Amino acid sequence: MAARDVGDALEAAGVAVRAAGDGDEVAGVRPRWVALPESAEEIAAVMRVCAAHDLAAVATGGGTKLHWGAPPDRCDVLVDLCCMNRPPEHAAGDLVVRAQAGVTVEALARALAEGGQELALDVPVPGTTVGGLLATGIAGPRRFRHGTARDLLIGVTVVLADGTIAKSGGKVVKNVAGYDLGKLFTGSYGTLGIIADATFRLHPLPAARAWVTATVERPVTETYGTWTNEDGLTFETLTTDLAGSLATMVPAVTESPLEPSAVEMDWPDAEGPCTVAVLVEGAAAAERAKALCALIGGALSDAQVTEEPPPWWGRLPEPPAPDGPPGPLGAGDGDGDGDGGEILLEVRNIPSRLAGSFVGPLTAAREAGVRAAVRGSLASHVFHVALPPDTEPRRVAAFTGGLRAHMETDGDGRVVVLAAPQEAARRLDRWGHVGALPLMRRVKERFDPDRRLSPGRFLGGI
Repeated sequence: MAARDVGDALEAAGVAVRAAGDGDEVAGVRPRWVALPESAEEIAAVMRVCAAHDLAAVATGGGTKLHWGAPPDRCDVLVDLCCMNRPPEHAAGDLVVRAQAGVTVEALARALAEGGQELALDVPVPGTTVGGLLATGIAGPRRFRHGTARDLLIGVTVVLADGTIAKSGGKVVKNVAGYDLGKLFTGSYGTLGIIADATFRLHPLPAARAWVTATVERPVTETYGTWTNEDGLTFETLTTDLAGSLATMVPAVTESPLEPSAVEMDWPDAEGPCTVAVLVEGAAAAERAKALCALIGGALSDAQVTEEPPPWWGRLPEPPAPDGPPGPLGAGDGDGDGDGGEILLEVRNIPSRLAGSFVGPLTAAREAGVRAAVRGSLASHVFHVALPPDTEPRRVAAFTGGLRAHMETDGDGRVVVLAAPQEAARRLDRWGHVGALPLMRRVKERFDPDRRLSPGRFLGGI
């Protein structure tokens, strides 16, 4: 249909609209129009136009994670929520805040700090908005103590594919019967509806913070046995000194009455040193940190207490430089170089297989001939793995497959490819096996039967 017709329809509804440009691409797919609503009612007007003209819509806030997830099957209208950034409604006496979807997490933190409170999340991607936080379900170190966004969410306003405005939780006006919209929409990548605002439970700012850090120069020091892949290539199976120590140390720390808020690991190159850091917050933080330092010192000898976090704290891993000789895949595999995009995976493990957080990435990296950086939570068993952006597509696929082979034994672990260049992504199953996929398809059918919202972005092509 004519661009003027859509533009006129949106402008008639009182919504600003512009033609899309190169910077508006969603995982490589360029929309035709960008709508800039300023309220839930204006988002609803956009969706009614989309329904009337059979247009697909994708929502964005800060645009920091538009390259995450699969490319949409189609994207006609990019719904940019950057204008939905009014000052948050902070009810300090109730420890509650309501914020529009376009408010950045940093701006929200500044507003709450004036009242001595915080949203106890450490969002690892700067510039993330409230809507993007919920849509991707990302969380940082303190998820261990305070939970993720879905745990702190107490109310949400969403706009459905047909333009219906639905609310759940705090300040209820209209509910969708039978559904907890907050939990349902968190982590759905915008495939069920567009989040307009959210209400969160808050915590007082801690009186003090302290970190206990320790570095292990050679986490991997010995090998045992061999493993042969489907091509007949044989590799060493690795064990780690550190993994054995952590198997004892991490439960002792997390279950301690000293109450740490987070236990994080940073392994910037799976062939190099590894750092472990523990956060203590609240009353007598320094004294409790010293006690934890003594507890950790039995496993990691150079533990020390600091008043500032390590520079990597609360951020996604930086990929290592792709130096060193080619690995088992060898040169000349016909792929050419990688196409330079971010390569980021999320790994979830279970406590009894904590050692796999070390052995899995290192072994998979050696098998695929790549270098990998690992960072994440030893307490919550959620880690992120980054590869150099120019890694050859075949090597990315080999690494992902190898990592799943090591981590997804008996269905206990899970590996998700959050971001990958197009050439590499074509070779990958981004999400791996998901047993609840049939149910999730039914939920998609219930909320978006015409596949108008971010079609194909989520697992199983939802």
